[in-house]
Amino acid sequence: MVLRINGDGSVRNFELRCDANTAALAEARLNVEKFAGGCGFDEKAVADIGLCVNEAMANVIRHAYGNQTGKAMVLIGEFREQSLKLRLRDWGSGVNPTGMEKKPDPTRPGGLGLVCMRQLMDEMKFLPQSQGMLLEMIKKLKEK
Repeated sequence: MVLRINGDGSVRNFELRCDANTAALAEARLNVEKFAGGCGFDEKAVADIGLCVNEAMANVIRHAYGNQTGKAMVLIGEFREQSLKLRLRDWGSGVNPTGMEKKPDPTRPGGLGLVCMRQLMDEMKFLPQSQGMLLEMIKKLKEK
């Protein structure tokens, strides 16, 4: 996993590159949570952002890559004008999950990732690429 953080005070950004592997999820989540906390998000918002990143990356591994490890994922974050924009890029199946949400079945694991992302982030959209998908999520910093 490669993490680069830059910033001049008004704009902060990071780039995280990792292989599609569930073992990488915890470290990626911790790095994103640390970044979000440094941008001024409160404890609940930091946890929400971390959960959404974890779910998004897990969905890439499970659905876009069919649980094949070793495939690339790139997560880019940019904080400016009181907003954190996260972009997760994969080179997987390219299937756009918009509108594919189903009512979660409590007897089966999974099915809550998209629901969490839609409810916990201020904006979320999938942008199909020539190969794979780009997920864009935005969380706005609430005034205290």
